[in-house]
Amino acid sequence: MNTLTKTGLDMFNLISELYPICRSITGNGVRDTLTILQKHIPLITHEVPTGTKVFDWTVPKEWNIQDAYVKNSKGEKIIDFRKNTLHVLNYSVPVRKSVSLDELKAHLFTVPEYPEWIPYRTSYYQENWGFCISYHQLINLGEDEYEVVIDSSLEDGYLTYGEYYIKGKRAEEILISCHTCHPSLCNDNLSGIVLAVFLAKHLTSMSLDYSYRFLFVPGTIGSITWLCLNEPYVSRIKHGLVAACLGDSGRFTYKRSRRGNAEIDRVVMNVLKNSGNAYETIDFIPYGYDERQYCSPEFNLPVGCLMRTPYGHYPQYHTSADNLEFVQPKSLTDSLSLYLSIFNVLENNKTYSNRNPKCEPQLGRRGLYQMTGGQKDKKLKELAMLWVLNLSDGSNTLLDISDRSGLEFTLIHEAADMLLKHDLLQECPH
Repeated sequence: MNTLTKTGLDMFNLISELYPICRSITGNGVRDTLTILQKHIPLITHEVPTGTKVFDWTVPKEWNIQDAYVKNSKGEKIIDFRKNTLHVLNYSVPVRKSVSLDELKAHLFTVPEYPEWIPYRTSYYQENWGFCISYHQLINLGEDEYEVVIDSSLEDGYLTYGEYYIKGKRAEEILISCHTCHPSLCNDNLSGIVLAVFLAKHLTSMSLDYSYRFLFVPGTIGSITWLCLNEPYVSRIKHGLVAACLGDSGRFTYKRSRRGNAEIDRVVMNVLKNSGNAYETIDFIPYGYDERQYCSPEFNLPVGCLMRTPYGHYPQYHTSADNLEFVQPKSLTDSLSLYLSIFNVLENNKTYSNRNPKCEPQLGRRGLYQMTGGQKDKKLKELAMLWVLNLSDGSNTLLDISDRSGLEFTLIHEAADMLLKHDLLQECPH
């Protein structure tokens, strides 16, 4: 088994471990999830009390659930939270009563177009109770007296989020954010969490130019809370990505930052273009994941969202079909590799000046035309050196040169390294 295959299986196994946990925007499900992640990376957990004002929002009451079910008059459980955490309307208030079929139906949610699937629904900011079931279950319910039990609590407590910081040579940061608020959904939620964990594990062992900050936050309220509590330090974030929907087999999709042409946008586009894989890019819209908070007007951070199939564009989205069969180890591995390629460009996107700018230097006598490799490879390396020498006037980054030449960033970077070793370039200060 090669390293990449093992990494993909390890990522999938972590998803499998996290899959049964009932997560929400607050509560023990989030804490249990972060505790498992702490076995892999030393993230710090933060607890923000209910009632804390965070800009125009307020940290809500904490929700926890022990059990939930519906029994018919024979005492049979026809809906059972312990069989699937999606069965309960997330954030349901506690209930214990008998209801008629009509009253029960008023609190049931289905996906008629996919009659075997259970939907995922929430009621975070409006007190309600309910159950999510398959449409087939719904149409087979008969007139009866039903016992409804939701053993939950909605009380003053805390919003919990996780944070892991890797210190680099520079104080400027690259942000990686994922959401921790969904229950048993593998692609939308767990794939982003697991990718962030394995990115952090990989980067921890490297010598880094940038510092990296990983956030494991409940969607919307979590990023708003973090931004509010860390507002004085937000300007350190120079690049950022929101990670989600990275375990399916669809093509990669990049949603640009609000700025539209930030360095992170250009880097992701460059890497996708040279990846050889099909991809799609979409403009920023103020709907989706937490990029819309990081990109809100006052902050306007350079944060995009890199996914495979986007949220809402695959039928399994927010249903029980987003399960362990829907995500694949190879897709997780490919997603990890793409993110690492992006960070490699950001880490090495330097600016140089040509130390011999009056015409081309004589490369032959320096042995730079005798590099090993096939004829095509040799010609590309020679062309890369000529591009780097020509455009290294102190104003162009290596990314600029890669974009203009149409050559892969890795090839341009290798050419710059070779020229630097032969004293033909000098690095410009940041």
